[in-house]
Amino acid sequence: MRRVAVVMAAPAETIRWLKGRVKAVPSGDTLVIIGSSKAEIPPEKTINLAHLGAPRLARRGGVDEPFAWESKEFLRKLCIGKEVTFRVEYTVPAIGREFGSVFLGDKNVAMLVIAAGWAKIRDGQQKGEVSSSLQVLLDLEDQAKQQGLGRWSRAPGASEASIRNLPPSAMGDPSNLDAMGLLASNKGKPMEAIVEQVRDGSTLRVYLLPDFQFVQVFIAGIQAPTMGRRVAAETVVNNDITSDEPNGESSSEPRALTSAQRLAASKASIAEVAPDPYGREAKHFTETRILSRDVRIVLEGVDKYSNLIGSVYYPDGESAKDLGLELVENGFAKYVEWSANMLEDDAKRRLKNAELQAKKTRLRIWTNYVPPATNSKAIHDQNFAGKVVEVVSGDCIIVADDSLSFGDPSAERRVNLSSIRTPKLGNPRRDEKPAPYAREAKEFLRNRLIGRQVHVSMEYSRKVSLADGPVPSASADSRIMDFGTVFLASKDGEDVSPAPSAAGSQQAGVNVAELLVGRGFATVVRHRDFEERSNYYDALLAAESRAISGKKGMHSPKEPPVMHVTDLLTASAKKSKDFLPFLQRNRRMPAVVEYVLSGHRYKLFIPKETCSIAFSLSGVRCPGRDEPYSNEAIALMRRKIMQRDVEIEVEKVDRTGTFLGTLWESRSNVAVILLEAGLARTQTSFGADRLQDAHLLMQAEQAAKRQKLKIWENYVEGEVVSNGAVAERRQKEEVKVTVTEVLGGGKFYVQSVTDQKVATLQRQLASLNLQEAPVIGAFNPKKGDLVLAQFSADNSWNRAMIVNAPRGAVQSSQDRFEVFYIDYGNQEVVPYSQLRLLDASVSSTPGLAQLCSFAYLKVPGLEDDYGQEVAYRLSELVLSAPKEFKAIIEERDTSGGKVKGQGTGTIFLATLVDPETDVSVNATLLKEGLARLEKRRRFEPKDRQQAMDELEKYQKEAKDKRLGMWEYGDVESDDEDSAPSARKAAGKR
Repeated sequence: MRRVAVVMAAPAETIRWLKGRVKAVPSGDTLVIIGSSKAEIPPEKTINLAHLGAPRLARRGGVDEPFAWESKEFLRKLCIGKEVTFRVEYTVPAIGREFGSVFLGDKNVAMLVIAAGWAKIRDGQQKGEVSSSLQVLLDLEDQAKQQGLGRWSRAPGASEASIRNLPPSAMGDPSNLDAMGLLASNKGKPMEAIVEQVRDGSTLRVYLLPDFQFVQVFIAGIQAPTMGRRVAAETVVNNDITSDEPNGESSSEPRALTSAQRLAASKASIAEVAPDPYGREAKHFTETRILSRDVRIVLEGVDKYSNLIGSVYYPDGESAKDLGLELVENGFAKYVEWSANMLEDDAKRRLKNAELQAKKTRLRIWTNYVPPATNSKAIHDQNFAGKVVEVVSGDCIIVADDSLSFGDPSAERRVNLSSIRTPKLGNPRRDEKPAPYAREAKEFLRNRLIGRQVHVSMEYSRKVSLADGPVPSASADSRIMDFGTVFLASKDGEDVSPAPSAAGSQQAGVNVAELLVGRGFATVVRHRDFEERSNYYDALLAAESRAISGKKGMHSPKEPPVMHVTDLLTASAKKSKDFLPFLQRNRRMPAVVEYVLSGHRYKLFIPKETCSIAFSLSGVRCPGRDEPYSNEAIALMRRKIMQRDVEIEVEKVDRTGTFLGTLWESRSNVAVILLEAGLARTQTSFGADRLQDAHLLMQAEQAAKRQKLKIWENYVEGEVVSNGAVAERRQKEEVKVTVTEVLGGGKFYVQSVTDQKVATLQRQLASLNLQEAPVIGAFNPKKGDLVLAQFSADNSWNRAMIVNAPRGAVQSSQDRFEVFYIDYGNQEVVPYSQLRLLDASVSSTPGLAQLCSFAYLKVPGLEDDYGQEVAYRLSELVLSAPKEFKAIIEERDTSGGKVKGQGTGTIFLATLVDPETDVSVNATLLKEGLARLEKRRRFEPKDRQQAMDELEKYQKEAKDKRLGMWEYGDVESDDEDSAPSARKAAGKR
């Protein structure tokens, strides 16, 4: 029994004409038409030409009907990419197909196809009443038959010759394609092809002409968002052009499905993985430019799965466009280093620059792009020149950027060498010994780079887990590392030429990473396909191959060298004293500066005695960590002596195990350099007669005093300055601040508004993964340790110091710890579950909260009379709403020592001015009777006298009105500290 398809004709009054553009031509009688909507993905329809039947193209394992390919090609060349007008005449619901009329301008496409002989009228259309339009088609078909046009050709052998001899498809069986052979014979040569299918924005299935080899091609250097996993059933149900048949073919022949098959297909489609964001848009972008079009493909390479990688060019007028570059420029694809390395240098550079621009404008896939938090200004494709100030390890250095000013914290930039790995140095605090050749790799780099001018080309950033073990957990803390290639001028003093890149024809000297790998001190990282890598990756692989064949360094069969170093910094003071005779045997001995601990104190390595020592300059002292110009002294010494070869002369060892003496770098006494720069002062208590080059030290200090450099900027000839002065007089500073915490006794904490470290630290903290609570015993915070703690008021994570901790190991997640937030000045008690190990990337920045007190005032403490009123009023004045104040630093009180918790540390004695009213908070407290002036000092400076005279009128006003603490009369006495309480005194009366 023959099945009869039910045809549903649309009522004449409902038929309307639509406009669109032909997107694809799957066969000689079928068009895919997209609408003229301005939407990024406009609607589309698959229209079969009414009444026509073209020869069928081959499905997998089959052959074409005669003239099937020529029929499709006629329609493709006639219509592809052109504007058409169409309407649906009738549908066949059983197969979900729509049949209609299509007009190209004023010409009926069906008539053009029939007249050229590339299709026939479907069987059964001639029976019954024939419409006038169908009669025209029948007449045109008869004419084509009579003339032997198209499929009606009567030429001998024409029918057989029109059947394509299709080679086996590689879609179902990759072994059917000799990818390497195809690449070898066609590399770099443009190959003509027709795009049959777009799998996603950067993956195509094409026919290579003239052999009709059906292959899949990945566009080189890019990757578009994926379309998810698709199932064959969905394609059959939708009957769409994007067939998932292994050979990629589609057919105009209807295919009916049973209800069971449709149910199975619908269930399969439910399990489909959704496309990536912008996956559909990227695919549509590619389809509208190349689907069913002639393109040129230049094969660039083959991956390890024998997939073809190539560049795709399509015609645009008289020129050709690079599809990969267009996808990246329009934000539909990202640059992929592993396949970009197959391209020419110019093509790589264009793709990289296009991605950078798309990221800057946050275009499409980069809509939510946020540059990674790093210790550099910008990472991708940034070049800079500078001097190497430290070699951290065999594959990590610190470079002082020449474009940034001396003393700028961001001037020193950490650079990890791209795509290489050296043996780990280990951690002495954990009793981890250096791996074989770790010391040799670092020393090799130190000898060649320290103090030398280099050019750095930053290439990529990567988030690296800090957890131990080869496979860190997903919740482990991590930090951002910046990777680049470093070039060293081949000769001392040779200028480093700017801006070399992988695309450049010349390098700026020697590639340091290649040098390390070639000496056998590093190995090349085997990146995964999608990972970014060095622009000189091939050169690194070649260097490693040479090192292996030459059995150099870690590739040598010999036992690796072993060095036992005694670290006297972690040893007892007695052990240091035992070493003193050995270090005094020679007047001068060579050493290497391993680290600058402060301006005048360093960690040195003594090669002759194979020991590391703490060494301090005799008779010279630089400002302490919390004092002005401390950082400048450290920065100067890092530039001058960090990791340099120096000479020392040891004189004695102090009670802490620190060796004292003189240090020379390039025959220059380092103490003289510090004194000349105004960053140190002599300590005559040591005994001037015992100092090396004593006369030079005194001359250097006197010269700095005369020029009023740094610590001597307020020096007055003849004024005696005590090294242990409680309050250090300095030129007044004005700083914009916000108040972050108010304490009793007129103390408060502030943050500098202009300090860039605040925003940088907040970004770094936001990038950390802090979801999971720490495992009990994973870390045991002790008093004085720095940690991350969750502030109870807003649940934000902040750096904190442990002020009090439970005794012994942590027993439960609810163990309580008292913490001090070093960036805000708050203090609270939090459970162990709200603590985390402090990430190394945020631990080096000093605390950003500065303790202040109101200058010239005595303010009641919280336990004193009016203490609570003062604290409440201060909170109203400075904390009720976020506000900027101008803080005028009058003096610095260093008697509190190093910061240990809330209310301790160096105190800035400040006048806090409200910029809106230009009235100081100091004056407001006096005016309201909530504070009183300090007693005047003998011989006090003129500026202090003037300031106190100005404030005294506010105090007098409060006294006269009996406000605040003056409500019961005068509370002052000759001895302020023993003065009776105002309220108690009133009670006695």
